[in-house]
Order: sequence, then C-alpha cells, then structure tokens
Amino acid sequence: MRQALSGIVSKSASPLKTIMILAMAMTFVVADAASSLAAKSAAIVVDAKTGKVLYSANADGRRYPASLTKMMTLYLTFEAMAKGKISRNSPVVFSAHASAEAPTKLGVKPGGSVTVETAILSIVTKSANDSATALGEMIGGNETNFARMMTAKARQLGMDGTVFRNANGLPDPGQFTTARDMATLGIALREHFPQYYGYFAQRSFLYGRQRINGHNRLLGRIKGVDGIKTGYTRASGFNLVSSVNDGNRRLVAVVMGGTSGGSRDNQMAGLINTYLPRASTRGAGDLVAKADSNPIKALAKVLLPKHDAPTPDEKPVAVAEADTAVADDTTTAVADDATVAQGDSEDEDTAEAEAPKLVVPAKKVKTVIVSAPKVATAQVVAAYAEPAPAAVDPVSTASVPSGWAIQVASSPNQSEAQAFLDKTTKQAPKVLADASGFTAAFDKGGVTYYRARFGGFGSKDAAWKACTALKKKKIECYAVQQ
Repeated sequence: MRQALSGIVSKSASPLKTIMILAMAMTFVVADAASSLAAKSAAIVVDAKTGKVLYSANADGRRYPASLTKMMTLYLTFEAMAKGKISRNSPVVFSAHASAEAPTKLGVKPGGSVTVETAILSIVTKSANDSATALGEMIGGNETNFARMMTAKARQLGMDGTVFRNANGLPDPGQFTTARDMATLGIALREHFPQYYGYFAQRSFLYGRQRINGHNRLLGRIKGVDGIKTGYTRASGFNLVSSVNDGNRRLVAVVMGGTSGGSRDNQMAGLINTYLPRASTRGAGDLVAKADSNPIKALAKVLLPKHDAPTPDEKPVAVAEADTAVADDTTTAVADDATVAQGDSEDEDTAEAEAPKLVVPAKKVKTVIVSAPKVATAQVVAAYAEPAPAAVDPVSTASVPSGWAIQVASSPNQSEAQAFLDKTTKQAPKVLADASGFTAAFDKGGVTYYRARFGGFGSKDAAWKACTALKKKKIECYAVQQ
C-alpha cells in the first residue's frame, strides 16, 4: 500500500491534494473489505408457522457454529428430561475435562456438581462451555459419544449440512453448520419442547450470590424476541439465532459472521422489523418432524470424521480491529488440513465490551429472496460415512524430521500452529519426550497453511502408539510418514 501510494503522491504535491488522494485510497480499501465480508456472512429468516423462507443470503454455506452448537446440546437435554431420564434437579457432575474447558464457563471444580436446571440456565445466559460439556458427558457417557448423538439428531431433524464434534462449540476443524440448519433447529426446539422453551428467554439468573447476566442483548429490547442463542469465536464471527413471537406471527431468524456484536444485533433487528409484518398469521402445523431415537441407535447412525474433516477453505481474515471475520462459503470445496487454532473462547463481553445502540435499518435490508422451504424436511440417515483421509502433500525441508510423524493441528497462521505444538508438549511431556515439534508448510489454492507435527518416530507403530496416548488426553492426532 505504501509503495503504491508513493507512486501516486509526489513530493511536489500540495498537502491538500495529498490528503484527498490518501482519503480516496482508504475509501477503496474499506469498500473492498466490506464487500469481502458481505460475501462471508450468512442469514435466513423463516416463517415459523408456515416454513416459508422470507429472506436468504448464503443460507446453505458452511459456517462455524460457535456456541450455537449448544442449541443441540439443550435439545438432547430437553429430550432426556421429557422422557424422564433426568429431571431439573438431577446432579450434573463436572469431570476434569469439563472443568478445564476454556471460558466462558461457570467455573465448577472437578468432582463438583450443579443441577440440570442450573446447567441449562448457565448455558442460555453465560454460554458456559464447562456446563455444556458436563451435560454432554452425563447424557452421552462421554463427549465424543454425545457429539455423535448430536449429529445423528441433526440428520433426523433434516439438518443435512451440520456435523457436531463437541457439546459447546469451541473450535474444532470438523464442526460446521449452515444458517438454514440453525433455523431448523430453532424451530424444532419450540415445536418439540414448548414446556422447556421458556429457558431461552432467561436474561439472568442467580448462581449462589452471583448474578449472571446473559449475552443476548435483543431480549427485552426488540418486541417479541424470546430467545434463542448467541455465538462467537474469532473464526465464526458473531452469530445469533433469534425467535420472535408477537402473538399472531412467529419468525426464526439467523445471522452468522457478524463483524461485531453490535452490527450483528443491528442486522437482526432490521430483519425482524422488515419481515415480521410479512409472516403469516395462520399456522400449517409442526414444521420439523419429531425424531425419537435411543442413544444406542443414534451412535450407530453416525461415524464422525477423525481428521481432515470439511471446513471453510480459507483462513478467517481480520477486519478492522476485530479478528472476527468468517471463512468463505464452501458448500463443496474442502481445504486440505485447513483448521482454526483451538482454544478460542466464546465470550462476547471480552471481544466487545459494550454493544452500540441498536439501529433498525429496515429500508437497508436486502431484497427478499423466497425459496422453497427446507425446514419441513425430516430425514433419518442409516449411516454417515467417514471421509477418506486427505492426501498428504510432500514437504521436504532441512528442519523436517524424516521417518514417521504425528499431526496434531494445522493453521493458516504459522504462529498458531507453533502455539499448538507448545501447548501439546505441555499437556503430554512424557509422550513426546523423544519427539521434536515442527511446522510444515503447504499451499492450497494460493494460501499457505502450516501443519503442526511431532517427528522422530522410527516406525508407524511407534507413531500410532504415541498418537493413541495423546488421544487419551483428549488431543486429536493421526500418524503420517514423512
């Protein structure tokens, strides 16, 4: 940019002319950034009485769900409650794994417990990652099994573009969804569990002597909004699913990939303001078929990808001062090894201390696009096959150990890949005592990515043995020959 401008602005140019040229250049840069971001966002508005799609923008593009994931965690929790398997007062014990989840969280120590109701309230308000994991372990036996149950349930509800890998939405390279699928889930929660749906309207709750306030700033500020869930990680941007009920009309709207909590909320307010008057006052019955299944059948129906799962194929690009842009829409393309760095926290209050005042730009909302409703689909799949492992690009540099290695992550950012190596070494020092960590670059679509690997294993068996030990510590990996 500096070199380009130096060719335009000469030393002899007047100060006023220089300022004008610089201002024009910055205008083009900002416009390009805004145009790029618009292509990465996604939204949908569905009439929750008829299933008619009133507005759609990139609704079927793959996106990271962030804490919208917890909507499915709560769906399975409500299902267990409705069947009498657990109650509001059942104790939810927090394992060491659940307690160690990244913030935001409730902060229960390993071995401690809260009631199911407290766990639910902490999820809908604080978006507590530890509570979501603890509920998942309680219902599924362990979080991996619970994630399979989540994906199986998604298929039964007609959410064909979603795969879950954990209970809380913290970054995982194989976890993705679409705005349309999140609308389907939002409708299903109200239709299938009206007795529990009121939890989503909770704006705060008391935990001991502490008052915990919620993240959903539209509750109480936009008439008719009664839930559902916010979500944020650096990779996903700011997400929101909103349910609106004015007594005669009902909407479920989804916004994904917002650049800030305030801009996301303003976009949602505009969509609600524009399309609620256009929704039908007459219902057509349930839109999402209720799918009953026991946990054993659910686990049998879904085999989750172990590694190199489909994810957006470009690194999320930072916009302005917030590292909140989402990856590009990739409904078919899959990036080899493209992931986001793990350890992001779902905490909008940290990312943005205070949301700007709501603006309702009704006239600025894009022209309505009406498409055939998909939310009425209810399909049960017999299997969800694991994709074949992605081919390993040959990388040969002087710093890359020969023989067998184990890969634990990859990232478009070399420092993030290195940080993951350091973190893994600290988590499993004995397992990796004789291994050497390194990053290996490869190119995909003109973008450079960095694999995080540990080399120095003399055989495939040695690499697999080390990888097995890492998996016992909840560290995903796989063996590869250099």
